Amino acid sequence: MTKTILEVLNLKKIFEHKNGTIELFNKVNLKIKEGDLIALTGPSGSGKSSFLHLLALLDEPTSGKILLNNKDTKDFKENKKDQVRREKISIIFQDNNLLSDFTAYENIIMPLVIKGEKTKDIKEKTKKILRELKILNRMNHFPNEMSGGEQQRVAIARSLVAETDLILADEPTGNLDYKTSSEIFSYFLKLKKLNKAIIFATHNRELANKADYKLSISRGNIKRVNVRAS
Repeated sequence: MTKTILEVLNLKKIFEHKNGTIELFNKVNLKIKEGDLIALTGPSGSGKSSFLHLLALLDEPTSGKILLNNKDTKDFKENKKDQVRREKISIIFQDNNLLSDFTAYENIIMPLVIKGEKTKDIKEKTKKILRELKILNRMNHFPNEMSGGEQQRVAIARSLVAETDLILADEPTGNLDYKTSSEIFSYFLKLKKLNKAIIFATHNRELANKADYKLSISRGNIKRVNVRAS
């Protein structure tokens, strides 16, 4: 039986704005299972990033529940949320957020150092993902010595090196060319085969149509759109 990693129940998010109340989401229900590869779609400003932030526990819903491995995250303290993000959730931000004074290798090892992994394991895992994302030759380069696409791949490697079960990606290929975008998506397919669940926000229709299904955001509603047989 396929395990449910994350479940959203009657989720609602309201923002108070000087011009009035903005209802971003209303009564959203969904289940994310291991091995799911999901495209999050919708026009700019529809709330894709905000939704990913909610799932990553970086923001709180106005009402409703987010269950992670059947545990209600509502009562998680900040230190517990930090632990969950270290061990259970990888986040790929739209901006690469690389540390400019650190090399590619040093940027990527951060999550493993924070987790307290052994130096030998850190080196092996980091070199493995650098090789898989085809940037091993850039491991000792600083961000300003790399192209935008290379920087984005380093950021993706940093997010994925921790080998978490849930990956949330906000426009991970938005600044990449077609070839590199295809390579990143191929890597997502490898993770899917390892039973990782991946949700990626995208405007790329071709990549969205290669997912297991789409979650389409429009006017506060999120609906599932099947793109092919599972």
